[in-house]
Amino acid sequence: MTKQIRQLDRVVIRFAGDSGDGMQLTGDRFTSETAQLGNDISTLPNFPAEIRAPAGTLPGVSSFQVHFADYDILTPGDAPNVLVAMNPAALKANLADLPRGADIIVNTDEFTKRNLAKVGYQGSPLDDDSLAGYVVHPVALTSMTIGALAEHPVSKKDAERSKNMFALGLLSWMYSRPYESTLRFLERKFAARPELVAANVAAFKAGWNFGETTENFAVRYEVKPAKMKPGTYRNITGNAALSLGLVAAGVRSGLPVFLGAYPITPASDILHELSKHKRFGVLTMQAEDEIAAVGAALGASYGGSLGVTTTSGPGVALKSETISLAVALELPLVIVDVQRAGPSTGMPTKTEQADLNMALYGRHGEAPVAVIAPRSPSDCFFAALEAARIALTYRTPVILLSDNYVANGSEPWLLPDVESLPDLRVDFATEPNGEDGTTFLPYLRDPETLARPWAIPGTAGLEHRIGGLEKADKTGDISYDPANHDFMVRTRAARIETIPVPDIEVEDPDGDARVLVLGWGSTYGPIGAACRGVRQRGLSIAQAHLRHMAPMPANLGEVLRSYDRVVIPEMNLGQLAHVIRARYLVDAISYNQVRGLPFTAAELETTLEEVLKNV
Repeated sequence: MTKQIRQLDRVVIRFAGDSGDGMQLTGDRFTSETAQLGNDISTLPNFPAEIRAPAGTLPGVSSFQVHFADYDILTPGDAPNVLVAMNPAALKANLADLPRGADIIVNTDEFTKRNLAKVGYQGSPLDDDSLAGYVVHPVALTSMTIGALAEHPVSKKDAERSKNMFALGLLSWMYSRPYESTLRFLERKFAARPELVAANVAAFKAGWNFGETTENFAVRYEVKPAKMKPGTYRNITGNAALSLGLVAAGVRSGLPVFLGAYPITPASDILHELSKHKRFGVLTMQAEDEIAAVGAALGASYGGSLGVTTTSGPGVALKSETISLAVALELPLVIVDVQRAGPSTGMPTKTEQADLNMALYGRHGEAPVAVIAPRSPSDCFFAALEAARIALTYRTPVILLSDNYVANGSEPWLLPDVESLPDLRVDFATEPNGEDGTTFLPYLRDPETLARPWAIPGTAGLEHRIGGLEKADKTGDISYDPANHDFMVRTRAARIETIPVPDIEVEDPDGDARVLVLGWGSTYGPIGAACRGVRQRGLSIAQAHLRHMAPMPANLGEVLRSYDRVVIPEMNLGQLAHVIRARYLVDAISYNQVRGLPFTAAELETTLEEVLKNV
């Protein structure tokens, strides 16, 4: 059958099913295939908090959304053009997100009376008019997969599990994706069980062939490669990029990297990834709890390593006393907080930006630290390098505020030239620095950075005290003197506030905008996409994005005061907006949501247009 091939500039696909249906794997493989073609990509995995929620229920729905295009894109897409629904729960959980006219590929085998009842359907939506506004493609994915594997020596259960590969084959055909890398992936994944390699490959090819031969799909689509800077690219998640950034920091500093971590969603992938890189001098320790993890990391820093600890919001709360100890000891320490929806245990697999206040102020006493927030998955690599640079140069804890959206999302990453990465080498103290030539003063500061010398334990003549009690200036002796305490508190604060960070840059193409949109962290993509949409309507708007949350750029106040209105979208109740109002006396407009989901570009665009109307 000769089928029509239609060119598209962009597509958003969402794979959805039970957490055991392999939707994350399916989406990841489709993304990898798409990356090979050179499309720009942005993804949004979404999965339940439970390890295995009850099958066929709404809480158990897992999904993976991928947006790919022949031009530069900034978000995973507001709404899917295609939904692959493996069961009634997947359909019901995602239907409200679909625009009219979207394609729905439905696994009809799972639309049984029992499964329909689990999610409150009185009858099958495939048999009434409730889906009349969509293009529905009923496909018996499960039974067709089992049939395709009838001659293979696998159990019926294993055959049924391969239905995600059938779906992947169908979608790969439908959107003209290459599939060789997926076949190689299956060979590696099931190398110990050749029968599963053969079964999954057969299921994939059966899905591809079904698309090629069935009359249900009369059109095949193509999305041409995007125009991108020359170089070598790889598709990368935020957690993977952050991990490689820490590895690079170790290489560029010449220091061992020590990670002390306790598993916690959504930061555990960093522990998994770093554990693979022992050959680069990376040592990982899975501690018994969060407090032990940060204590071990701080001890490693005291011993001359780059100490790192990774966690999410609840773990930062437990680590707070040791972070304060690191402030008092003035030692480098990188704390990675992959934010999730809270408070308490909250929604571990959902995203939020709710830890900014905790990062800035969440310690007892005056214990300031530097805070950095990456804006995208690939930016996590460079944010990790920057966090390490500040920690090592200024002998301070640095909190790196990622979030679930950035950590698990992916995009193409242009591999940097290693020699272009910053030189992070450190000069350790090796000799006494007192005027008498024999005394070591552990708190005698560098006049430019205010950093104290870093002496590796065991260096002859450089013995000094550690511990949480207040230190005397220069000598590091225990001190209860009021004037000394005042001096040390102010000096530690000045060390953070005087860290030079790049000026904030403003994107204002027309040069006459009266409204500025200020973002931080993962709001970069939605804000950028919304501002593009506003400008396409002929309206002028400016945008700027904060990466350094503490200290903030020196020119930020001047930039904010040069606009009539400042809008700050955040996935919290206005934490950055409160800081901006207090510090710069700018009456910022706060636009907030705390739904466990990133902003859509459309909702931000509507909000910004309303603000522009009232300027």
